[in-house]
Amino acid sequence: MAEQTEVNPSPKADVFLDLKGTPCPLNYVKAKIKLEEMEKGQILEVILDDGEPIRNVPLSLKQDGQEILIQEKIDEKHWRVLVRKIK
Repeated sequence: MAEQTEVNPSPKADVFLDLKGTPCPLNYVKAKIKLEEMEKGQILEVILDDGEPIRNVPLSLKQDGQEILIQEKIDEKHWRVLVRKIK
């Protein structure tokens, strides 16, 4: 019998924010406000559109001092981003 190695599962989000169809910079503003309402160490899961939103929102949140844990494409037009609140 082969030994199984456990893959680290992705962290579980404390808060979910669906920003599909939300244009820049409003999607960044909404994510930033949601993070301000959260406790340090909590994780926010954000769903963003492909293109400008996925290029700009994670970068802006990182520049704000937050930690981007995961950035993965979930379908042709959308991305899932996990952000840990640091500040």
